[in-house]
Amino acid sequence: MSMSRAAHPADVMKRTKVRYVILLLIFAITTFNYADRATLSVTGAAMRAEFGFDAIRMGYIFSAFSWAYVLSQVPAGWLLDRFGARRVYAASIFLWSLFTLLQSAIGVLGSAAAAVSALFALRFMMGAAEAPAFPANAKVVASWFPTKERGTASAIFNSAQYFAAVVFTPLMAWLTHAFGWHHVYIVMGIAGLMLAVVWLSVMKHPADHPKVNRNELEYIEQGGGLVRGHQRARSSSDAGNANAVGWPVVRQLLTNRMLLGVYLAQYCINVLTYFFLTWFPIYLVQARHMTILQAGLVASLPAICGFSGGVLGGVLSDSLIRRGHSLTVARKVPIVGGMLLSSCIIGCNYVNTDWIVVALMSLAFFGKGIGALGWAVVADTSPKEAIGLSGSIFNMFGNIAGIVTPIVIGYLVAKTGSFNGALAFVGVNALITVFSYLVIVKKIERVQLR
Repeated sequence: MSMSRAAHPADVMKRTKVRYVILLLIFAITTFNYADRATLSVTGAAMRAEFGFDAIRMGYIFSAFSWAYVLSQVPAGWLLDRFGARRVYAASIFLWSLFTLLQSAIGVLGSAAAAVSALFALRFMMGAAEAPAFPANAKVVASWFPTKERGTASAIFNSAQYFAAVVFTPLMAWLTHAFGWHHVYIVMGIAGLMLAVVWLSVMKHPADHPKVNRNELEYIEQGGGLVRGHQRARSSSDAGNANAVGWPVVRQLLTNRMLLGVYLAQYCINVLTYFFLTWFPIYLVQARHMTILQAGLVASLPAICGFSGGVLGGVLSDSLIRRGHSLTVARKVPIVGGMLLSSCIIGCNYVNTDWIVVALMSLAFFGKGIGALGWAVVADTSPKEAIGLSGSIFNMFGNIAGIVTPIVIGYLVAKTGSFNGALAFVGVNALITVFSYLVIVKKIERVQLR
């Protein structure tokens, strides 16, 4: 009788889908994460007019976020592996939202020099606060999703960067136009503080979540999901814990050829990301002579294409796995194809018609979306004992582009008076990504710690 009840078909069919709620939550958080990063790109023209800083100084202010973001990655990974995504991510959301809110008040300092210094400092602190975000996303996806769904899940949360531009760039442009740039930081800061509370109330590991039933838990675990997250690492011996977050592990990760190729590729992919987050709206205003409101609306078009490409890339990759292709083929095909498509951004230098420029930008960001599967690769390859640390090192390398890109573009624009060199710089990095995955990265597989 008990065996009959255990095998009842209704019991098998009622697998819960809490993992999709968790994915929706990290998608929403990542949307706000990227919207907060992009506030300065939207308000930058108005702030430059008020405070009078030039293109080079603007480039350095843009880079302030990434200096702290990069330097904080390894400590953030250690915190994630030590304390878990729930608590560390909550603190991260709260702090970055607070620093966003404080940027609204830099004008009260009086002098332009003091305002610029405060803006640089707050962007720097915001970068440090956001450091755990993407490694936490990768850690959550590795816990909540089996391997065959991980590409799509990673692509969905990563595509939030485009969704943020679709939704928030026009909104922030309208707020700047209608009420002044200060209101952008007030609205985004308060919304983020509320989101931190939501995260704490919803997030748990699959094995601990009260709404996850046995069928969903078994489905995730049998498919390769780490359903107990960092609790598994904490239940190991003290020596195992020390090894999981120590410098010997860092050295192993940094000497692995496959991972080094993935790190280089992520740096190059993020050159495109940071062009879009920093200089793209200013490019539309200065080089294409649009108003701030027009630029905000136009910038949403490539973002829509990037979002579509991002979801499509993940679905395509997981589809290839289900059809029996290797993990290596399933990840590399969308990445290589997408980044080849992204190199068409260079074509914007050779056309004068605005709609063709927007079309080329949209095509480039569609390709970038398809190829942005780096976080799925991290979830596939990270040692089980150090997913947070591995993701943080990956994110550190990738976001060095956030330091280099705005500064390089600032100098190119200041010295040449044109964005032509900047667009060539972005397109060449797309081609380097292709080289990295085809030549440096060989078989994609999970790293085993020695």
